[in-house]
Amino acid sequence: MDKVFIRGLELETIIGVHGWERQLPRPLVLSLEMGVDTRDAAASDQVRDAVDYDAVTQAVRKIAATLQPALLETLAEKIARALFDAYPIASLKLAIDKPGAVAGVKSVGVEIDRRREDYAVCGR
Repeated sequence: MDKVFIRGLELETIIGVHGWERQLPRPLVLSLEMGVDTRDAAASDQVRDAVDYDAVTQAVRKIAATLQPALLETLAEKIARALFDAYPIASLKLAIDKPGAVAGVKSVGVEIDRRREDYAVCGR
């Protein structure tokens, strides 16, 4: 399986379970690895046949800005579902780091690994 990746996507959003976390946007750093078949894009040399990583980046930013969840797990799952709905990806590895969330720790976060068929089984 070919891969399209986005590493070190920095954004800020309201996220957290504590009241003080919900007062100001917090930084997050995301890395995505999408399993795709890139042969059509390679043959045509047209972005219409590719997973457009700029469009993916903008979609992720929009989800984070509008959702503003309490948990990273919720944000990760919403991003995964949206990307599977919008793009012809077969798999997704998504890591979200929340720098500064725990004192004395460089970063904490979540990482999920999903396949398109996961959503056919668990539904919406």
